[in-house]
Amino acid sequence: MIKSLLHASPTLIIAGCLTVGLFGLDNAHADEPLFIAKPLTQPGEFTTGIEGPACDRDGHIYAVNFARQGTIGRVTPAGVGEVFVSLPDKSVGNGIRFDKQGAMYVADYVGHNVLRVDMKTRAISVFAHHDEMSQPNDLAIGPDGVLYASDPNWPKKTGQLWRIDRDGNVTRLAAEMGTTNGIEVSPDGKTLYVNESAQRNVWAFRIDGAELKDKRLVKQFPDHGFDGMRCDVDGNLYITRYGKGTVVKLSPAGDVLREIDVLGARPSNICFGGPDGRTAYVTEVEHTRLVQFRVDRPGVAWKR
Repeated sequence: MIKSLLHASPTLIIAGCLTVGLFGLDNAHADEPLFIAKPLTQPGEFTTGIEGPACDRDGHIYAVNFARQGTIGRVTPAGVGEVFVSLPDKSVGNGIRFDKQGAMYVADYVGHNVLRVDMKTRAISVFAHHDEMSQPNDLAIGPDGVLYASDPNWPKKTGQLWRIDRDGNVTRLAAEMGTTNGIEVSPDGKTLYVNESAQRNVWAFRIDGAELKDKRLVKQFPDHGFDGMRCDVDGNLYITRYGKGTVVKLSPAGDVLREIDVLGARPSNICFGGPDGRTAYVTEVEHTRLVQFRVDRPGVAWKR
């Protein structure tokens, strides 16, 4: 191929080199071992409040509490981090999600708000608020742009679920649950998954307009807590096992498909990104860092 390019036009040579480069990147990813974690950032770059990872279209990873509480950090795929924004007043973020237009939404558990961040201007505004929230903890977003928030009351070991419409209107969907934590919408937008940390349950609801119906138990685990979770494009759930130091891959039917060691006892959340959506990024509290591992199928957020 190189010999033939020597006799080609400059335009063809450039195009050919780009093609080689792109295929080289794809092959490099293809050769990487799957489900083997390695550090992305150095210990101590985040606080123990590290949480809420989410990737933008350019492959940057965002997570809360970089360098100090009340910030959102931005990390390159090479692991170089910086403070992207500092949240106003005494707000502290937890879950982060992006919509299809690229706007960022942040669960502010101190202010009982869901914040919106304009990614171009970095301006921060209150998108949604409800006084009856204990806290918006983690966020999920459906293919229609509707947000869902888990809302645990840790001292009472109870929890609620909330729906936040595209206009910021807030509706309580469920009350009197266990400690609701990780939350996700299935690839087809028809199922809402939520886990309960203290009770170690994973539940599924059928989304019926602005209501949740047909609650069913997907899986109950005998030990260790849960935290954030995300779906891949096949509907499998990747759930952080807080205290066990793993991420479990769970089928929609509740079968454990595998468990991945994430190099620290307290993984708090997970997202998918990379050029093909097949790199999982995990926020890990014990070493206050991001770790990463390759997976076999893309995350649903990358597809959307």
